[in-house]
Amino acid sequence: MSYSNNQLVNATINRVHALTDYKIHNDLDKQYEFQKKTILADVTLTDNEKSEAMKALLRSYDLGKITYNVGKRRICENCDQECLATSYCEYCVRNYLKENFSNWASGNDNIDNLIKEFQMNAFIPDKIPEWIPYNKFQNIKYLTKGGCSEIYIADWIDGGYIEWDSEKKELKRFGEFGFKQTVILKRLENVESANQRWFEEAKSHLTISNKWPDIVQCFGLTQEPLNRNYMLVMNKMDMDLRKYLQQNHNQLSWKERMQIIISIILALTRIHKENAIHRDLHSGNILFKKGERFFISDLGFCGPADKSLKSIYGNLPYVAPEVIVGKETTSKSDIYSIAMLMWEISSGQPPFINYEHNYDLAMNIVNGIRPKIVSGTPLEYKNLMKQCWDADPSIRPDIDTLWTKINEINILYQNKSDESLTQPGENNNLKLENFTSNSKLFTSKVHQFENLPEPRNATEEELEVFHSRLYDFYIPNNINDFDKLSNQKDGTSKINSIFEDVQKNDCKGGVIQKQIKKYQVNFDDEDEVHNSPNLHSEEQDKLAIPDGIIVFLLPSSTAYSTQVLYKNLVQKLNNTQKYFVRYQSKIFISSKISWSYKVYAQKGILYVVLDDKCFI
Repeated sequence: MSYSNNQLVNATINRVHALTDYKIHNDLDKQYEFQKKTILADVTLTDNEKSEAMKALLRSYDLGKITYNVGKRRICENCDQECLATSYCEYCVRNYLKENFSNWASGNDNIDNLIKEFQMNAFIPDKIPEWIPYNKFQNIKYLTKGGCSEIYIADWIDGGYIEWDSEKKELKRFGEFGFKQTVILKRLENVESANQRWFEEAKSHLTISNKWPDIVQCFGLTQEPLNRNYMLVMNKMDMDLRKYLQQNHNQLSWKERMQIIISIILALTRIHKENAIHRDLHSGNILFKKGERFFISDLGFCGPADKSLKSIYGNLPYVAPEVIVGKETTSKSDIYSIAMLMWEISSGQPPFINYEHNYDLAMNIVNGIRPKIVSGTPLEYKNLMKQCWDADPSIRPDIDTLWTKINEINILYQNKSDESLTQPGENNNLKLENFTSNSKLFTSKVHQFENLPEPRNATEEELEVFHSRLYDFYIPNNINDFDKLSNQKDGTSKINSIFEDVQKNDCKGGVIQKQIKKYQVNFDDEDEVHNSPNLHSEEQDKLAIPDGIIVFLLPSSTAYSTQVLYKNLVQKLNNTQKYFVRYQSKIFISSKISWSYKVYAQKGILYVVLDDKCFI
């Protein structure tokens, strides 16, 4: 946690917290006295550093007393109320804020009431959300677009409240100390159309973000004068978990990975203890602050305010299957998202990175398909992750159980090397792969799916079949889109040319067969080419093949006999035939048909080209 701008002071306070025996010092007052004595006895600190550390420790102590409503009370010399805070009076702060109500207005009664209600329950001077006039910001610059909102960076001229001045009996701001406060502005869409439930959730989440240090702080709201859109004003972090893993994945030990997931689970513990649900956990809103740790962001205000009740909002690979099929979001839905984050931390990649976020991915998730567990993942971590992504929410642990288990695993791993954490025969080399992906897939959006089955867990055989495919099975609407489905291997251009000829000739007169034969001469002599019409059995004559050409990309093998390859291909067709039905442009032929396939081995990939007309 950050207590000061001085890193040495932060390190000192974190150290005294670590030295505190909470069994002996079993209440806040005892803990504060022990920590105060430890700081004052530290010979490595200057007097100024000790003074700054004591001031920061007192802030932490006051926050704990008011948050938990425990500890010694005192009579405030100004208002005569029995207050808990030592360095200020929480009642004086609230009265000061109340007297200022007439000096501001957002133009929206719901937002005004939201801010006023929170201020009347303020915990600490630097944790007070407020209405901030837009002209208080300068150097406003567009940063990025996330989900349903645009995000900007800006300098807040005055800065937020930072402490209570007992002499002047007023709150002092960050800017009064000569500091520049850089903030994030996140645009909110359609707030005017928001229902009361949205505002109730917003109030809860605004409270949590200003109560607990593990949640990215929201300083309040503002409004753009031109388009009248409301914006959240939030604390600026350095990067999200996704970018952090891209930069650091190959250097992270398993002990370091454990600290990341522990920070995330601790923050979620705070949320669930407040009887709230995050609803949109993914690596894009897990944020990192250098010198500190990871925080959960975007708590509340998730998705458009006018979202339909029949739709869901989220980053699809992280959305729990019961939510996808239209059931109520619960705290166990957040636990499913934690499992996806656990997988991402282990692999360095977002789950289902090469898959379109569409009906087909939703169907796969509902039918129990999960990311392939990375080789080298420690057994205890893997088992907990699998429990968290179970299709049955009742099987997933609640937040207390999850917190206990992850800490037990962390303690177990502390005295072990990374090599000893992996199972015998597993490779612990977790290098980041160069996946090609669409950045649009990394944001949350509104989804609406219908006619989905009840969620279930997939069998080991189903998972094996799914993961044996290198890419998501996808039939492009446009031939040029095929390039998006590969890493641009040399053989891809040949397959693209085949698709182009199909478009031009509508697969008439055996043109495609001529084209394929033409390309055979370009392959190495060692590459095995299969052309086996009507190899399938009488039983498999009944298998319906969709109209048009289909391409499978399969892992290459040194021992792909015709029979093995054929069996593998039929298994994949059986597994994916439901997939084709959902493409309106692809019609199943229910009658018995004749079909064949060709396989090309080229640079480690097998290209399987099927057609239900041109090979007859």
